[in-house]
Amino acid sequence: MSKQPELQNKTKISRRAFVKWSAAATATAAIAPSLVGCSTQTQASGEPAVVQAGQRLAGAEEKPSICWHNCGGRCQLKAYVKDGVVVRFGTDNVGPDTPEDLQARACLKGRTQRQRLYHPDRLKYPMKRVGERGSGEWARISWEEAFDTTAKELRRIIDQYGNESVYFNYACGAYGLLNQTNSNNSLRRLLNIMGGYLQSYGNYSQANYMYAVPYMFGNPYSGSSPTTFPDAKLIVMFGDNPACTRVGGFNSTYYLKLAKQNGARIIVIDPRHSDTVSTFADQWIPIRPTTDSALVAGMAYVMISEGLHDQAFLDKYCLGFDEEHMPEGIPAGNSYKSYILGESDGKPKTPEWASEITGIPVETIKQLARDIAGTKPGFILQGRGIQRHGNGEFQSLAVPVLSFMTGNVGILGSNPGLYEGGPSVKTGNYPIGTNPIKTKISIFMWTDAIERILTKEQDRIEGADKTKSTIKMIINYGGNTLINQHSDSGRTAALLKDDSKCEFILGMDNFMTPSMRYCDIVLPGVTQFEVNDMITRSMGHGVAYYGQKLVEPMFECKTINEVGRALAERLGVLAQFDDGKSEEDYLREFVGVSQASHPDFPSYEEFREKGIYKTKATKVVAYEKFIKDPEANPLTTPSGKFEIFSKDLYDIQNPQIPAIPKYMPAEEGPEDPLKEKYPLQCIGHHTKRRVHSTFDNMPWLEEAEAQMLWLNPQDAAARGIKDHDLIKVYNDRGTVKVKVKVTPRLIPGVCSLPQGAWYTPDQSGVDVRGCINTLTKWTPNPLSKGNPQHTNLVQIEKA
Repeated sequence: MSKQPELQNKTKISRRAFVKWSAAATATAAIAPSLVGCSTQTQASGEPAVVQAGQRLAGAEEKPSICWHNCGGRCQLKAYVKDGVVVRFGTDNVGPDTPEDLQARACLKGRTQRQRLYHPDRLKYPMKRVGERGSGEWARISWEEAFDTTAKELRRIIDQYGNESVYFNYACGAYGLLNQTNSNNSLRRLLNIMGGYLQSYGNYSQANYMYAVPYMFGNPYSGSSPTTFPDAKLIVMFGDNPACTRVGGFNSTYYLKLAKQNGARIIVIDPRHSDTVSTFADQWIPIRPTTDSALVAGMAYVMISEGLHDQAFLDKYCLGFDEEHMPEGIPAGNSYKSYILGESDGKPKTPEWASEITGIPVETIKQLARDIAGTKPGFILQGRGIQRHGNGEFQSLAVPVLSFMTGNVGILGSNPGLYEGGPSVKTGNYPIGTNPIKTKISIFMWTDAIERILTKEQDRIEGADKTKSTIKMIINYGGNTLINQHSDSGRTAALLKDDSKCEFILGMDNFMTPSMRYCDIVLPGVTQFEVNDMITRSMGHGVAYYGQKLVEPMFECKTINEVGRALAERLGVLAQFDDGKSEEDYLREFVGVSQASHPDFPSYEEFREKGIYKTKATKVVAYEKFIKDPEANPLTTPSGKFEIFSKDLYDIQNPQIPAIPKYMPAEEGPEDPLKEKYPLQCIGHHTKRRVHSTFDNMPWLEEAEAQMLWLNPQDAAARGIKDHDLIKVYNDRGTVKVKVKVTPRLIPGVCSLPQGAWYTPDQSGVDVRGCINTLTKWTPNPLSKGNPQHTNLVQIEKA
């Protein structure tokens, strides 16, 4: 039994392999000697601490590789492999790098992958829990024991509780087509053969947006591509920060740069003066979190009262803006215009009303409304941050109304208020068959599904009136939402510690993450550098990447396909599971699908050698066909139009779920009386140094951007806090100790803690790493049942 299993004398590796990996680790230390306490001048041997690049690359073979994590880039890497060791990663450097043919260059995270590949904390062999979940007490076991135990538990739980008791937890650690963590993978194939498992809908990135937007737009829905930024005269961004969230690859920031060069005015509405604001914005409009829909309402009032709105567009393409364009049978006073003018509630949504809620000056609201109404084409868009709040569904639905009211839809340089879209490259998918279980729960409500039966009426489950069982088994493959990325980490940890509720948890990952610490069996998984695989990405270009296997799987690491096959054999379903195809057979099939859809897609051999296929940059104008001919190209909404008023939402008859995009004060928002006790709104933000929680344990990236809470100087001074002080952030859910960044780049009354830091509670339960989900509230939103993780109230004091 050990709390920290060690490699020495326990892992069967050859001396030659050990020397190679040791050399790689030594080279890593040579690049950053301060990380291991070495002299910055020389090694102990007197040799130079930093090896010249030419020396390291001499004789190295260049191979295409990939960065397969869940960020907005997913870029090409170029690996330099020498004697079976990756000695350096480069990135895409082929092609003219023009607006029509960009290079998919990797960001700082991709360029840190070598440290991740050879990190000494890699999971090295299977382990089983021997203490309480979360205690860190493990025993090393063989793969045979791991497979036998898992197969036995899966069979027992299905036999005892039924297939709905098995749940595959949300994960986004890998997006390889053969090693996909969140959709088509061999464990899902196995579970479908075994009779299925409890399904889920939504995700942690945009659950509220995904659920709400189809009520207004139908399905599918999409914004214009960022390649059309340069054609806009005005760009208005609600809570969008691509300079941090989509740094590498074919990202939006390049096209923002071109738009600025073309004379476009860029306005960013955000509580933080983000890097996007710093780099591109002509105007920053700081706003209180959760109040974007109030700002939209205040601007709508200005447009209506000053006659600035495009009534002809609203009449032709929209339902529900005014009383003359409502569904039959709806009582008077329910249109959006009636709400704005206060005809239904006696409260006109004037700029003064909006200013009190948002904290934005009245004249700023008026001028912004006039700027948007008077500029065409205008690209109005929202990032995913505004919907990750309490009542975030209605924030998502509010922003598009500005595009409708100004006719900024369907023309080059416009956008319907949605997140950007773009072309994609079609590929095949790993075949998993059909899940016989049709019941789906909100992806945010899995902890509830452990404790009680969920119902359609109360919890919005789909496919059934209620679940047949509570969750008794969880598979957590390549994900950290089990603990780290789910709200109220302390609550979740306490729930999972009780193994009489969820009886078995299987985990597979590269590292002992906070989530892995709560598993019963932990399996060491490969990285993308130890397999052949493909990924795709869409934005300005459609793109597909091939990543070659660079090194043999390290230690005892296996692929998810090896795990699925071994379990299928033990469960007696290998004949149904094994279709006789190798992993390369699947990859060739995936490429075949791409070739059928894209005539210029290369042969498998050429694609494997080059590692990248990309379409020419395409200017996608959302809803262009609908605007040109709405009769021939109706939307899939009930009316065939943009529905500002949704009868489907109206029929729910829930006061928390309005049929129009009203401002709905959020629990723990700026108007909550709880502010007397916890006066600061605490939001989260993305940083360049992590993809959610991936890379949090990388020393190079910690040097680039340490974990610190942002706090306005006024709030800091009131608490006697100075820049870089260690502070305590707390509410009724938990306490975090973290250093502070005192900066005017955040409005007073708000603090922001970068999301993704690994939950690290001390013996008293205080998180000492800066995990925001120690503080976030669990309560699902009323319509989507999605996550409101940016809406929290806290207090701060010096530690």
